[in-house]
Amino acid sequence: MKRVAISGAAGFIASHLCDRLLSEGYSVLGLDNFLTGAERNIAHLAGNPAFEFRRQDVIAPFMAEGPFDFVIHAASPASPKDYLAHPIETLDVGSLGTRHMLELAEKNNAKFLITSTSESYGDPTVHPQTETYWGNVNPVGPRSCYDESKRYAEALTMAWHRARGVKTSIARIFNTYGPRMKLNDGRVVPAFLDQALQDQPITIFGDGSQTRSFCYVSDLVDGLYRLMLSDEVMPVNIGNPREMTILEFATMIIDQTGSKSTLIRQPLPEDDPKQRRPDIAKARRVLHWEPKVPLEEGLRPTIEYFQKIIGTA
Repeated sequence: MKRVAISGAAGFIASHLCDRLLSEGYSVLGLDNFLTGAERNIAHLAGNPAFEFRRQDVIAPFMAEGPFDFVIHAASPASPKDYLAHPIETLDVGSLGTRHMLELAEKNNAKFLITSTSESYGDPTVHPQTETYWGNVNPVGPRSCYDESKRYAEALTMAWHRARGVKTSIARIFNTYGPRMKLNDGRVVPAFLDQALQDQPITIFGDGSQTRSFCYVSDLVDGLYRLMLSDEVMPVNIGNPREMTILEFATMIIDQTGSKSTLIRQPLPEDDPKQRRPDIAKARRVLHWEPKVPLEEGLRPTIEYFQKIIGTA
């Protein structure tokens, strides 16, 4: 049985990745300090003999008894609300946390996978975004703690690969949605669903013409799993290239939920990207991957999940 160590295991995406790894026959050591992750995301894994959980902040040096075949660094605040509340921790987990997970991979001669982000592209001037685009990032803006944390994590990963010979891969994740998202994390999907399910006005920032693309979590996890098994070293975009405006998405949410919500407008936050859509030609070519779940289909279980969360709040 091959073994995987994964940081941020109680997070939205990483908890689903734990499920996938276990279903594929791997043994998993999950690490999380619950800064932004939720214990309920992995509660269903309690008692699974192939899953071990340790409450661990990977910013601090730690020991983990191997052997490990794969090491995945998925720990980081990922929503604007979280990384703006924890900017120093966000920078630390991208720097010190990445280093400690790389050291674990090197010690075990394991393959290392870092979950980076489309925020590496900042407010892009190239559209759609390809992996060869270097980005348009404000290094001192309010979002820089997250953007630069991930950009540094990518640089550190490549340094470990080039200088130490560690097998590495870099996933640039675009907007992802699905069950286990935090209700109040500030991202557009939970924000709109929270407001729509309670018939509250839906907040549109700016004129709503800014665009996003949304990938269902099972598709995203499939891309990560394929990348983990691949020999690809350079970054790979993983996301859904179907692009829509925020205004169009708000209208879809109202229709899907049967909400009575109206739309209200607020100023666009500083450095908020105007356009965001992945070019996934490389993922198609290298990983033989592309998303399969239509937005309308993926929203159904997502809405059901948030209905339960709101109902128990």
